[in-house]
Amino acid sequence: MTRSLWVLGEALMDCVAQPDGSLRPMIGGSPFNLACAAALQETDVGYLSPFSTDLFGQALAARLTASGAHALSAASAKPTSLAVVNIESGQPSYGFYRDGVADRDYNAEDIVSLLKKHEPGVLHTGSLMAMPPENHKVMHVIQFAKALGWTISIDVNLRTRVAYDLPAYLAAVERMAALADWLKASDEDMELLGWRDVTWDNAQALAAQWQAMGCQRVALTFGAQGASLHIGSAHVQAAAPTVQVADTVGAGDVFWASCLADWLRHDTVGHEAIAAERVERTLQRALKAAAINCERVGCQPPGKREIGE
Repeated sequence: MTRSLWVLGEALMDCVAQPDGSLRPMIGGSPFNLACAAALQETDVGYLSPFSTDLFGQALAARLTASGAHALSAASAKPTSLAVVNIESGQPSYGFYRDGVADRDYNAEDIVSLLKKHEPGVLHTGSLMAMPPENHKVMHVIQFAKALGWTISIDVNLRTRVAYDLPAYLAAVERMAALADWLKASDEDMELLGWRDVTWDNAQALAAQWQAMGCQRVALTFGAQGASLHIGSAHVQAAAPTVQVADTVGAGDVFWASCLADWLRHDTVGHEAIAAERVERTLQRALKAAAINCERVGCQPPGKREIGE
């Protein structure tokens, strides 16, 4: 039986700064991007965080549905979260408006109740959901999900510039990562966490540190250099495909979504030997998907047919 992927995390509008000083709203949010990207690869995806009833929320809900995923929570009267994005040389930087917003308008016990009623699959979260005080609700959900047999996927995806209390945020990220079964981290994430020798040549040792925390499958991304994928003792590194980059918005989300979709499609939840045998193919698919996304403005994930097998 094919397992489901459920996603808990921010859905927001990226207000991208334009050369004339105006802001162009574009659909975004790391977990939301991942949900849409995985659904476009024909994964059974449910999205747990509420959407706003405002125009932006309606646009997000419509995008989710068009991608093939389904919303699992009732809409919220609170406004959609916003991010102001400045892109320089293809690289985005963010400022967030996250107080009193729709995707945080949920009760942890309600999410746990939904998890109890469904066959265990993969629960994905991370990014801004690890930021205090949101991390308390999310940790409650994760702990119950693990006890119920769900596989926990975490994308570290640090946003330190918007943290009110940086040490508390970093500590919360480490506690959440310690509960992960599958985890993705970028070189920037690890450097911000204070890790040393964060280099392409040291990827295996870096992955071993995450695995020592309990993560069974680890993906490490190194920007334009490429990425590595580690499953038990199996590991592979590959360079990123050379493409004409429009921007890198959502590239990491699409990359990790592709890993999750590949594992779920081949029913490797809990089957480490099968996942290890596919490690190179899984990584190559994920890199290709991310590269296609980078050729487009904003996060516009490719479908299964575009990526191929």
